[in-house]
Amino acid sequence: MPPSTLTLHWSCEADTERFAQRLARAPQLANAFIALQGELGAGKTTLVRHLLRALGVSGRIKSPTYAVVEPYAVGDLAIWHFDFYRFDDPREWEDAGFRDIFASPGLKLAEWPQNAQKCLPDADLALEIEVEDDENRRVTLRAATPRGHALLSELAPPCADP
Repeated sequence: MPPSTLTLHWSCEADTERFAQRLARAPQLANAFIALQGELGAGKTTLVRHLLRALGVSGRIKSPTYAVVEPYAVGDLAIWHFDFYRFDDPREWEDAGFRDIFASPGLKLAEWPQNAQKCLPDADLALEIEVEDDENRRVTLRAATPRGHALLSELAPPCADP
């Protein structure tokens, strides 16, 4: 059985960037839904920015806090970055066409998914970023789908030889 949970420690932003680069290389990422949880300032948007850069997004990468979603495209890969921090009306889900976005191919990244929990499908991979201090983060990754388990297997550090 593939792993369902992985805990990592990031001691600086460079660790976040290295993780994003590794995640970007995972073939299963192309159609994944990744939920990002953590308090304000934990580093969710920083992780997304590093991931989008690693995937080849150029130009300005904006936080979708007010727009709720920012779309991107890299070659044939469609990417949607959601921020549900201010989301409170499930009717907005239908009106904005989010159901169609989540049903279509592409990478979906969602900050504050708990605010849209009744509308969202199960995340393939959930990342919870916990602030330990100004620089250090404890990151718990949980897989909930076969795609999520495959991603987690790609991200797990290789076992050291005895």
